[in-house]
Amino acid sequence: MKSLRVAVVGATGLVGRTILQILEERNFPVAELLPVASEKSVGSFVKFHGADIEVMSLDAAVAAKPDVVMLSAGGNISLEWAPKFAAHGSTVIDNSSAFRMHENHKLIVPEVNGDSLVSEDLIIANPNCSTIQLVMALKPLHDKFRIIRGVVSTYQSVTGTGKAAVNQLESERAGEEADMIYPYRIDKNCIPQCDDFMDNGYTREEMKVHFETKKILGDDNVELSCTAVRVPVEGGHSEAVYVEFEEDFKLSEVISLLEAFPGVVVENDDANSLYPMPLTSEGKDDVFVGRIRRDLCNPKGLHIWVVSDNLRKGAATNTIQIAEYLNTIGRWS
Repeated sequence: MKSLRVAVVGATGLVGRTILQILEERNFPVAELLPVASEKSVGSFVKFHGADIEVMSLDAAVAAKPDVVMLSAGGNISLEWAPKFAAHGSTVIDNSSAFRMHENHKLIVPEVNGDSLVSEDLIIANPNCSTIQLVMALKPLHDKFRIIRGVVSTYQSVTGTGKAAVNQLESERAGEEADMIYPYRIDKNCIPQCDDFMDNGYTREEMKVHFETKKILGDDNVELSCTAVRVPVEGGHSEAVYVEFEEDFKLSEVISLLEAFPGVVVENDDANSLYPMPLTSEGKDDVFVGRIRRDLCNPKGLHIWVVSDNLRKGAATNTIQIAEYLNTIGRWS
């Protein structure tokens, strides 16, 4: 692959730091790293391949015309700055929700719909972390059996909210006064609210799962309802997933399809209590699937349990994989 000038916007945040780490791990061909953060962080340094690299401003990064911009700084920053980078010919891979449902921008999980990308795509949306791991598990099953409807319950790590939420959890566990990022204590608690509530009684996080799944799978007939819960975990997001198919299925075929899908690992051994957990998924790039069983009431219904590190495949790794795919199809040749 061609070596690229890479800007990481939000380089001092949880996702940004994870992007830097995974760029190193995957030996991504970085000709020059341009770490970017808020004005208060400009002039500080981040580590990359053992070197201290100075953090720059957004204005300076745009003027530098990087080949690819990995943007993880929130929706408002994305709406303002992604078009500025794109106007200079940079390819932007955006981790916010700013462009996900926009008809002119693709929502990409490379293993699922990466083949829809073309070199001319300049602003590409990275899906919501919960949606990424969900569609990784659903894609091979939908292709074979056609999903009609489903119900998803997510159990989401505090890392999905950011460093301040991790600080709240750690302070509460230490018995110290905490800056409250959530409306309630998170330690020893579960909060059935991720993001703000909408008029229909669902939160924005829950509606992201509903709409983004349709767009990524390319099928508006897939109907999913979601309940998203914040839990006192740091290692990753977990999902209890129930889906109903048009076609009959065999459990052995479901397992074989999941095992064959790139990036999915099946951990499904009841006798030995083997199933996915955030504790064992943390720091890994795969999506883990277990507790695979037929519904007790509907013979065409299936239950699965899906776990993935939300900072990695749910954000940073997926971002880098998009850039890798574009590099292989000659975006920067």
